[in-house]
Amino acid sequence: FCAAGEFETELIATARKIVSPGKGILAADESTGTIGKRFDAISLENTSENRRAYRELLFACPGLNTNISGAILFEETLLEHKTKDGSKRLSELLTDQDIVVGIKVDKGLRPLAGTNGEN
Repeated sequence: FCAAGEFETELIATARKIVSPGKGILAADESTGTIGKRFDAISLENTSENRRAYRELLFACPGLNTNISGAILFEETLLEHKTKDGSKRLSELLTDQDIVVGIKVDKGLRPLAGTNGEN
């Protein structure tokens, strides 16, 4: 018995694709606050449009898939942002290059139970 059930073949193929030799995972899952710190360092205002433009610049890079097999996205990027011309979701820029797209699912740090406030 496999817990993956009917999705076992797809799950295995996806995992193999992500761990392709010579490739890595792009962690593009910065929260609004984290990306704001990066923008502050270059005196760029942390707006939805600037976040969209930054991520589109990354994802539209020609040949990105020669070194990247997967990308972790922030919820805003996956669900809300489209290319500047509005023709497709930003995630499609990745899937069009055969890059596996995932989403960050945590909601930030929380104190661990049974500790003295450790996160």
